[in-house]
Amino acid sequence: MSDPLLLYGEAFQSRLLLGTARYPSPSVMLDAIASSGAEIITASLRRQSPEHRGGEDIWGLIRSSGCRILPNTAGCRTAREAVTLAEMCRELFETDWIKLEVTGDEYNLQPDPFELVEAAGQLVRAGFRIFPYTTEDLVLCCRLRDLGCEVVMPWGAPIGTGRGLLNPYALSTLRDRLADISLVVDAGLGRASHVAQALEIGFDAVLLNTSVSRADDPPLMASAMREAASAGRKAYLAGHSPISDVACPSTSVVGTPFWSSETSQEAE
Repeated sequence: MSDPLLLYGEAFQSRLLLGTARYPSPSVMLDAIASSGAEIITASLRRQSPEHRGGEDIWGLIRSSGCRILPNTAGCRTAREAVTLAEMCRELFETDWIKLEVTGDEYNLQPDPFELVEAAGQLVRAGFRIFPYTTEDLVLCCRLRDLGCEVVMPWGAPIGTGRGLLNPYALSTLRDRLADISLVVDAGLGRASHVAQALEIGFDAVLLNTSVSRADDPPLMASAMREAASAGRKAYLAGHSPISDVACPSTSVVGTPFWSSETSQEAE
C-alpha cells in the first residue's frame, strides 16, 4: 500500500471520508460510496438508530458497503450528551472510534470549544479514539492534541455551506504546528477544487457529505472528489515551484537570435 492514510495506527488507501446523510435514496448513497473509493463512512446514531426497526434497513445497507463505520455525536449540545451517545455507539457498533461533535451555535453549527474539550478529555480517558470536529483555532486544536487526540478535524467552512477553505492561512499553520498528528478537513467543502486545495496544503484527508449527497449526480460527484483528493495529495508530495514577485521565463533565451529591422534590411 503506497502512501497510506494513517489513523490511530490503521492504514487506509483512500484519503476521502464520506457521510451518509441526505442522499436521494439508499441506492444512490451506496453508488456514491462505491464511486468515492471511501473506506470510512460516518453515520449519526440519532438519525438512523439501529435499536429501532425503522433504522434496520438503512443500517444494513451502510454495513453492506464494506466500509469502516465512524459513528458521530451530531446534534449533541453538551459534553454530557456527547459522552453518553459515544458510549451507546461503542456498545452497538463494537468500535472505540467516534467522531466527536458538540454544537455551540444554532446558526452556523460552530463547535462549542469548552464542551468539546471536556467531552474529548472524558472519552480519551475512557479508551475512545476521538475524531473531534472543531474550528481551525490553533490553541483549541493543540489542546485536543495534548488530550490524546491523534486525529483532529477542523472545518474548512460551516457545515453544508460549500464555501471551501475560508482561512487557508490558519489551516496551513495547523499543518505546520501539528505535524505529529493526522489532520482532516471536515465540513464546508463544496467543489473538487476545494478538496484538492486541502490535500495540497498537507492535510491528510477530507470528510465530505453535503457536496456529494446534494449534487445532481452524487456518484459522479463522488468520483470527482476522489480524483481531486488523489491529485491534491500528489501535488503536496511533489512540492510546488517557488513563488516569485517577478516574471521568470519558462523557456531559456540564452542563444536565441534577436532580429532587428536594420539586420533584416542588410540581409536583403
